[in-house]
Amino acid sequence: MPRAFRIAMAFCMTTLFIGVGANAQSLPKEVATRAEIYPIPSLTLSDQQFLSGDAAAGKPVTVAGELRVAQGIGKLPVVVLMHGSSGVGATTEAWVHAFNAMGISTFVIDGFTGRGLTMVGPNQALLGRLNLIVDIYRSLEILARHPRVDPDRVVLMGFSRGGQATLYASLERFNKLWNKSSIQFAAYIPFYPDCSTTYRSDSDVVARPIRIFHGTPDDYNPVRSCKAFVERLQAAGRDVVLTEYPDSAHGFDSGLLGVNTVAVSANSQTVRNCPIREGDGGVLMNGETNAPFTYKDACVELNPHVGGNPKTAAEARKAVEEFLQVLFRLG
Repeated sequence: MPRAFRIAMAFCMTTLFIGVGANAQSLPKEVATRAEIYPIPSLTLSDQQFLSGDAAAGKPVTVAGELRVAQGIGKLPVVVLMHGSSGVGATTEAWVHAFNAMGISTFVIDGFTGRGLTMVGPNQALLGRLNLIVDIYRSLEILARHPRVDPDRVVLMGFSRGGQATLYASLERFNKLWNKSSIQFAAYIPFYPDCSTTYRSDSDVVARPIRIFHGTPDDYNPVRSCKAFVERLQAAGRDVVLTEYPDSAHGFDSGLLGVNTVAVSANSQTVRNCPIREGDGGVLMNGETNAPFTYKDACVELNPHVGGNPKTAAEARKAVEEFLQVLFRLG
């Protein structure tokens, strides 16, 4: 890790929110009492390397995470937030404030900046789609030993590409391969994930609730593939629920910020019409051509739509809050 980066981290961890703890009772409830910035030792891997469990082939990288300790005493519950193809954005901040107001700490992962990325929408091949799961499990190692974190009450929530990572981080197989934290997430909350890829043993998920939120008109990551996956999980007796909003585009929760328009995400790649499956040796295959999948395949399309819906964003926020209220046993 570069010396300048280490110094910046140390400065942030010792100076952010100085004195706030002593005056916590006078703070608005959505304001955390403390912020801590953590370097996260991780790996940059191809999807094939991830699926094969080939850690030795990975390129070491340091990404980052921000823990905001909510108002409260002792060990607190935490929601880990994983961003999508555009990196950490303003909508993430809206969720952070919502959770902090409930007395829930938050840990926001930035899987891009440490890799020299700002966005991958127009070129999804810049980073393996499963790579963020490694960052997620490495973050769980940090939280598992933190004195202000209740390790039995840590939930994972993600959006779009981060929603896909959130959904598949629930697989038993991936936990065995990559999760070295000794703990598991208490639940998984993916927002508008891509469910178009079929992995081996992907109906064998951990015994934890999965709550998916999606929009019917989503043409970035269509809900139909998630419906099919959910049906397979439910048939296997898993605790999974899909909440679908009929008038909500991809990124509808930006409505938490008042966004109420839908626009084209120019040149962004979507695999909405790509049936992808895991083949031998962890190779992702195009189900139509029976050849290894690439983002140059004919099924990859451009210009999906994104946009907010304040009404359904508020409904989704309420549903998530009520779910966590029960799961975390909040008074």
